Amino acid sequence: MRTSAVTPPVTAESQRAPAAVEKLADELMASDGVEAVVVGGSRAIGRTTDRSDWDIGVYYRAEIDLSALRRRGEVHAPGSWGRLMNGGAWLEVEGLALDVLLRDLDAVEHWTTEAGAGRFAIDGLPGYVAGIPTYSLAAEASVAVVLRGDLQRPKEFPDALVDAGATKWRLNRDFSLYHASMHARRGNAVPVAGQLARAVLEEAHARACASRRWVLNEKHLLDAVEMSAWTASFFPLRPQDLPEWVADTGERLASGR
Repeated sequence: MRTSAVTPPVTAESQRAPAAVEKLADELMASDGVEAVVVGGSRAIGRTTDRSDWDIGVYYRAEIDLSALRRRGEVHAPGSWGRLMNGGAWLEVEGLALDVLLRDLDAVEHWTTEAGAGRFAIDGLPGYVAGIPTYSLAAEASVAVVLRGDLQRPKEFPDALVDAGATKWRLNRDFSLYHASMHARRGNAVPVAGQLARAVLEEAHARACASRRWVLNEKHLLDAVEMSAWTASFFPLRPQDLPEWVADTGERLASGR
């Protein structure tokens, strides 16, 4: 079985970006509209393995010159990935996998202000089970390591988001459990699994808010809130177990287990 070595995070004091990343950062920073180039994702928070790519965030104002990216591959223009994920590119440069993410500073600042007031929305996005909260833009900025330019970031998790976030996510959790129960009575195993998976992640989001923990995505969400045990105990063995599974899941989520 292949094992993955965990490497240290990129830090402001010791930026471990290779030469290809540094060169791209220079070119991006010289592009019209760009105000900051950062390293984000797993390399910023110290959860890197030997399979990790480089998440490069490009923060811009108004319009952005994408020539530096287009010289290296296909670019998805701002807005093509939705209002939060925005756009970017998947590049391979000198053997490195680079995930370049465009971030509109007007959007980042708006949703960071909203998060500070305890307000947020949840967008459906391919690859996300429970959806992506608008405060994820603030979360990204909070952990980003700036390679070039200047980026203002939240100093701490907003007080107003602690209760408001937990309440909203648990309302969604209960709605997912309701629909899981409805499908379970009909023997619809696939919708049951989908709704329960969503409910588990919604509860994890709620616990993250309650513990003042920023969430970047769903990859390490269960581990971050000490719910990793759910991975091994999630699926029942027989279709007739579905109603009991739904009830047990609801009780466990409500009890904090």
